Amino acid sequence: MQYFVNKDSIVREIWGKADTILFIFAGSAAEFALNKAVDWLYYTGKLPADPLGRLFSTVEYARRIIFADLDSANQAIDQITAIHQGVETSRGATIPDWAYRDVLFMLIGYSISSYEALERKLTDAEKAEVFDVFYCVGLRMGLTGLPHTYPDWLMARQSHLNNNLIKSHFTTDLFKQYRKHLGLIRYLLLRQVQAIVSPTRVKQFLGLPEIAMALPARWLYKQSRKIKLGHALRDAMLPLKFKAQIKALDKIQL
Repeated sequence: MQYFVNKDSIVREIWGKADTILFIFAGSAAEFALNKAVDWLYYTGKLPADPLGRLFSTVEYARRIIFADLDSANQAIDQITAIHQGVETSRGATIPDWAYRDVLFMLIGYSISSYEALERKLTDAEKAEVFDVFYCVGLRMGLTGLPHTYPDWLMARQSHLNNNLIKSHFTTDLFKQYRKHLGLIRYLLLRQVQAIVSPTRVKQFLGLPEIAMALPARWLYKQSRKIKLGHALRDAMLPLKFKAQIKALDKIQL
Protein backbone atom coordinates (compact mmCIF):
# COMPACT_ATOMS: atom_id res chain seq x y z
CA MET A 1 0.00 0.00 0.00
CA GLN A 2 1.25 3.47 -0.86
CA TYR A 3 1.05 6.07 1.88
CA PHE A 4 0.87 9.84 1.55
CA VAL A 5 3.89 10.10 3.88
CA ASN A 6 6.55 7.38 4.02
CA LYS A 7 6.47 5.30 7.19
CA ASP A 8 10.06 6.23 8.10
CA SER A 9 9.51 9.97 7.55
CA ILE A 10 10.42 12.48 10.26
CA VAL A 11 7.00 14.02 9.59
CA ARG A 12 5.33 10.92 11.03
CA GLU A 13 7.53 11.16 14.10
CA ILE A 14 6.63 14.82 14.58
CA TRP A 15 2.89 14.28 14.15
CA GLY A 16 2.83 11.00 16.06
CA LYS A 17 3.20 12.61 19.48
CA ALA A 18 0.48 14.51 21.30
CA ASP A 19 3.01 16.81 22.97
CA THR A 20 4.35 18.08 19.66
CA ILE A 21 0.88 18.40 18.13
CA LEU A 22 -0.31 20.53 21.05
CA PHE A 23 2.66 22.87 20.57
CA ILE A 24 1.75 23.10 16.85
CA PHE A 25 -1.81 23.85 17.94
CA ALA A 26 -0.63 26.62 20.27
CA GLY A 27 1.52 28.30 17.63
CA SER A 28 -1.22 28.09 15.03
CA ALA A 29 -3.69 29.63 17.49
CA ALA A 30 -1.42 32.67 17.79
CA GLU A 31 -0.86 33.19 14.08
CA PHE A 32 -4.47 32.45 13.07
CA ALA A 33 -5.53 35.43 15.17
CA LEU A 34 -3.21 37.77 13.26
CA ASN A 35 -3.94 36.62 9.73
CA LYS A 36 -5.50 39.25 7.49
CA ALA A 37 -7.94 36.62 6.19
CA VAL A 38 -9.20 35.56 9.63
CA ASP A 39 -12.52 37.24 8.78
CA TRP A 40 -13.26 34.20 6.61
CA LEU A 41 -13.24 32.05 9.73
CA TYR A 42 -15.48 34.54 11.49
CA TYR A 43 -17.91 34.51 8.57
CA THR A 44 -19.25 31.04 9.42
CA GLY A 45 -19.39 31.89 13.14
CA LYS A 46 -17.60 28.64 14.01
CA LEU A 47 -14.30 30.16 15.07
CA PRO A 48 -15.53 32.63 17.73
CA ALA A 49 -18.13 30.11 18.98
CA ASP A 50 -15.59 27.32 19.47
CA PRO A 51 -12.06 28.59 18.76
CA LEU A 52 -10.32 25.61 20.36
CA GLY A 53 -12.45 23.05 18.58
CA ARG A 54 -12.05 24.83 15.23
CA LEU A 55 -8.28 24.97 15.50
CA PHE A 56 -8.10 21.44 16.87
CA SER A 57 -10.06 20.15 13.87
CA THR A 58 -7.63 21.87 11.48
CA VAL A 59 -4.66 20.21 13.19
CA GLU A 60 -6.45 16.87 13.30
CA TYR A 61 -7.18 17.03 9.56
CA ALA A 62 -3.48 17.52 8.90
CA ARG A 63 -2.62 14.59 11.14
CA ARG A 64 -5.13 12.31 9.41
CA ILE A 65 -3.61 13.13 6.05
CA ILE A 66 -0.09 12.43 7.26
CA PHE A 67 -0.94 8.91 8.46
CA ALA A 68 -3.33 7.97 5.64
CA ASP A 69 -2.78 5.90 2.55
CA LEU A 70 -2.44 7.93 -0.63
CA ASP A 71 -6.04 7.59 -1.80
CA SER A 72 -7.54 8.38 1.62
CA ALA A 73 -5.24 11.38 2.07
CA ASN A 74 -6.19 12.78 -1.32
CA GLN A 75 -9.88 12.30 -0.48
CA ALA A 76 -9.37 14.21 2.79
CA ILE A 77 -7.59 17.04 0.98
CA ASP A 78 -10.37 17.18 -1.61
CA GLN A 79 -12.91 17.33 1.21
CA ILE A 80 -11.11 20.32 2.73
CA THR A 81 -11.15 22.04 -0.65
CA ALA A 82 -14.86 21.34 -1.11
CA ILE A 83 -15.71 22.72 2.34
CA HIS A 84 -13.92 25.97 1.60
CA GLN A 85 -15.53 26.23 -1.83
CA GLY A 86 -18.91 25.94 -0.11
CA VAL A 87 -18.04 28.86 2.17
CA GLU A 88 -16.90 30.88 -0.84
CA THR A 89 -20.19 30.21 -2.62
CA SER A 90 -22.16 31.22 0.47
CA ARG A 91 -20.25 34.48 0.84
CA GLY A 92 -20.04 35.24 -2.85
CA ALA A 93 -16.29 35.80 -2.75
CA THR A 94 -13.08 33.83 -3.15
CA ILE A 95 -10.60 33.01 -0.42
CA PRO A 96 -7.25 34.34 -1.69
CA ASP A 97 -4.57 31.75 -2.45
CA TRP A 98 -2.17 33.52 -0.11
CA ALA A 99 -4.54 32.75 2.77
CA TYR A 100 -4.40 29.03 1.97
CA ARG A 101 -0.63 29.25 1.64
CA ASP A 102 -0.43 30.92 5.05
CA VAL A 103 -2.12 27.92 6.68
CA LEU A 104 0.25 25.51 4.93
CA PHE A 105 3.19 27.68 5.94
CA MET A 106 2.01 27.64 9.56
CA LEU A 107 1.84 23.85 9.57
CA ILE A 108 5.36 23.63 8.14
CA GLY A 109 6.81 26.26 10.46
CA TYR A 110 5.22 25.02 13.67
CA SER A 111 5.96 21.38 12.85
CA ILE A 112 9.63 22.32 12.82
CA SER A 113 9.72 24.75 15.76
CA SER A 114 7.53 22.55 17.99
CA TYR A 115 9.60 19.42 17.44
CA GLU A 116 12.82 21.35 18.00
CA ALA A 117 11.43 22.87 21.21
CA LEU A 118 10.58 19.47 22.66
CA GLU A 119 13.02 17.04 21.09
CA ARG A 120 16.07 18.13 19.08
CA LYS A 121 17.24 20.27 16.22
CA LEU A 122 16.19 19.00 12.82
CA THR A 123 18.66 18.65 9.98
CA ASP A 124 18.18 20.68 6.82
CA ALA A 125 17.17 17.47 5.04
CA GLU A 126 14.51 16.75 7.66
CA LYS A 127 13.17 20.30 7.43
CA ALA A 128 13.00 19.90 3.66
CA GLU A 129 11.05 16.67 4.21
CA VAL A 130 8.48 18.54 6.32
CA PHE A 131 8.16 21.13 3.57
CA ASP A 132 7.77 18.48 0.85
CA VAL A 133 4.82 16.84 2.60
CA PHE A 134 2.80 20.04 2.90
CA TYR A 135 3.89 21.14 -0.57
CA CYS A 136 2.15 18.01 -1.87
CA VAL A 137 -0.97 18.99 0.10
CA GLY A 138 -0.91 22.41 -1.53
CA LEU A 139 -0.48 20.92 -5.00
CA ARG A 140 -3.47 18.64 -4.45
CA MET A 141 -5.53 21.66 -3.40
CA GLY A 142 -4.59 23.38 -6.65
CA LEU A 143 -2.87 26.32 -4.95
CA THR A 144 -0.78 28.72 -6.98
CA GLY A 145 2.39 30.54 -6.02
CA LEU A 146 3.80 27.75 -3.87
CA PRO A 147 7.57 27.79 -3.30
CA HIS A 148 9.20 24.70 -4.79
CA THR A 149 11.98 24.05 -2.27
CA TYR A 150 12.60 24.48 1.43
CA PRO A 151 15.05 27.40 0.91
CA ASP A 152 12.43 29.08 -1.29
CA TRP A 153 9.85 28.46 1.44
CA LEU A 154 12.04 30.21 4.03
CA MET A 155 11.95 33.38 1.93
CA ALA A 156 8.24 33.04 1.16
CA ARG A 157 7.45 32.40 4.81
CA GLN A 158 9.20 35.60 5.88
CA SER A 159 7.41 37.54 3.16
CA HIS A 160 4.05 36.23 4.37
CA LEU A 161 4.91 37.12 7.97
CA ASN A 162 5.86 40.63 6.87
CA ASN A 163 2.81 41.24 4.66
CA ASN A 164 -0.12 39.08 5.77
CA LEU A 165 -0.31 39.66 9.51
CA ILE A 166 -2.14 42.43 11.31
CA LYS A 167 -3.36 42.99 14.84
CA SER A 168 -7.06 43.72 14.32
CA HIS A 169 -10.25 43.65 16.35
CA PHE A 170 -10.52 40.01 15.27
CA THR A 171 -7.18 39.36 17.01
CA THR A 172 -8.38 40.97 20.23
CA ASP A 173 -11.69 39.12 20.14
CA LEU A 174 -10.11 35.76 19.38
CA PHE A 175 -7.69 35.99 22.29
CA LYS A 176 -10.61 36.95 24.53
CA GLN A 177 -12.31 33.75 23.34
CA TYR A 178 -9.17 31.73 24.04
CA ARG A 179 -9.10 33.04 27.60
CA LYS A 180 -12.83 32.44 28.05
CA HIS A 181 -12.70 28.85 26.82
CA LEU A 182 -9.39 27.95 28.48
CA GLY A 183 -9.58 29.75 31.81
CA LEU A 184 -6.80 31.96 33.12
CA ILE A 185 -4.19 29.31 34.01
CA ARG A 186 -4.47 27.42 30.73
CA TYR A 187 -4.51 30.72 28.84
CA LEU A 188 -1.25 31.83 30.46
CA LEU A 189 0.27 28.43 29.67
CA LEU A 190 -0.87 28.81 26.05
CA ARG A 191 0.95 32.14 25.78
CA GLN A 192 4.13 30.63 27.22
CA VAL A 193 4.09 27.88 24.60
CA GLN A 194 3.34 30.41 21.87
CA ALA A 195 6.37 32.42 22.97
CA ILE A 196 8.55 29.34 22.53
CA VAL A 197 7.42 28.26 19.05
CA SER A 198 6.26 31.47 17.32
CA PRO A 199 8.32 33.58 14.89
CA THR A 200 9.60 36.92 16.16
CA ARG A 201 7.04 38.94 14.20
CA VAL A 202 4.12 37.03 15.73
CA LYS A 203 5.53 37.53 19.23
CA GLN A 204 5.96 41.25 18.58
CA PHE A 205 2.37 41.69 17.41
CA LEU A 206 0.95 39.77 20.38
CA GLY A 207 3.29 41.00 23.10
CA LEU A 208 4.22 37.45 23.98
CA PRO A 209 6.76 36.81 26.76
CA GLU A 210 10.40 37.09 25.85
CA ILE A 211 12.03 33.73 25.20
CA ALA A 212 14.13 34.11 28.37
CA MET A 213 10.90 34.13 30.37
CA ALA A 214 9.41 31.23 28.42
CA LEU A 215 12.44 28.94 28.68
CA PRO A 216 11.75 27.88 32.30
CA ALA A 217 8.29 26.71 31.20
CA ARG A 218 9.85 24.59 28.45
CA TRP A 219 12.45 23.20 30.86
CA LEU A 220 9.75 22.29 33.40
CA TYR A 221 7.67 20.61 30.72
CA LYS A 222 10.60 18.56 29.41
CA GLN A 223 11.68 17.55 32.91
CA SER A 224 8.13 16.48 33.79
CA ARG A 225 8.19 14.03 30.89
CA LYS A 226 11.27 12.36 32.36
CA ILE A 227 9.56 11.72 35.69
CA LYS A 228 6.28 10.58 34.11
CA LEU A 229 4.32 13.76 34.85
CA GLY A 230 4.33 14.93 31.24
CA HIS A 231 0.91 13.54 30.39
CA ALA A 232 -0.66 15.29 33.35
CA LEU A 233 0.79 18.64 32.30
CA ARG A 234 -0.01 18.00 28.66
CA ASP A 235 -3.62 17.06 29.38
CA ALA A 236 -3.96 20.18 31.53
CA MET A 237 -3.31 22.41 28.51
CA LEU A 238 -6.86 21.93 27.19
CA PRO A 239 -10.29 21.57 28.84
CA LEU A 240 -11.58 18.13 29.85
CA LYS A 241 -13.77 17.77 26.76
CA PHE A 242 -10.59 17.45 24.68
CA LYS A 243 -9.00 14.80 26.92
CA ALA A 244 -9.96 11.83 24.76
CA GLN A 245 -8.81 13.62 21.62
CA ILE A 246 -5.47 14.45 23.23
CA LYS A 247 -4.89 10.81 24.20
CA ALA A 248 -5.86 9.66 20.71
CA LEU A 249 -3.13 11.85 19.23
CA ASP A 250 -0.51 9.49 20.66
CA LYS A 251 -1.91 6.56 18.70
CA ILE A 252 0.13 6.51 15.53
CA GLN A 253 -1.92 5.16 12.63
CA LEU A 254 0.10 2.85 10.42
